[in-house]
Amino acid sequence: MEIEHTNIPGVEIIHPRVFGDSRGYFFESWNRREFDRMIGPVDFCQDNESRSSYGVVRGLHFQIGEHAQCKLVRVVEGTVLDVAVDIRRGSPTFGQHTAVVLSGENHLQLFIPRGFAHGFSVLSETALFQYKCDRFYAPSSEGAIAWDDPAIGIDWMIPADRIILSEKDRHHPLLKDCTCLFDFDGIL
Repeated sequence: MEIEHTNIPGVEIIHPRVFGDSRGYFFESWNRREFDRMIGPVDFCQDNESRSSYGVVRGLHFQIGEHAQCKLVRVVEGTVLDVAVDIRRGSPTFGQHTAVVLSGENHLQLFIPRGFAHGFSVLSETALFQYKCDRFYAPSSEGAIAWDDPAIGIDWMIPADRIILSEKDRHHPLLKDCTCLFDFDGIL
């Protein structure tokens, strides 16, 4: 695998080695030894999967406290715009985001460390999205910020009249009003 650094240190794009021929392709989607060597040790404990249709925007979500999560995300089928927002108060990149197109064809993955809000928009007819987490989901530790916060300025690559949100995602606070953020020096 190869690592591509993003504009925010710690958020990494992973390019797996894909071997293809007339039969199709093969690649290692996860290899602990390689991951530990290239990014650092992360003890993933939970895998999640979602299927969504065109125009769905999910996010911007995170977990706080002892349940804060690192994530390794990828798309098995379809195409999404995947976004990570730095929500670590005191970070030189606080409030900035990085976005990358992940697809079943490009096989890219995005590593998102603790201290980031995460979301994605579906750019294809449907998308099958998978991700690993290093801490178990805990509803009492959920946090979120507004997907359309103008101070963050994410272009979700979906026309406004085609965006589909959950009722919950329609009502998250702006980053400046969010009280459940991370401290830059407190992230492990």
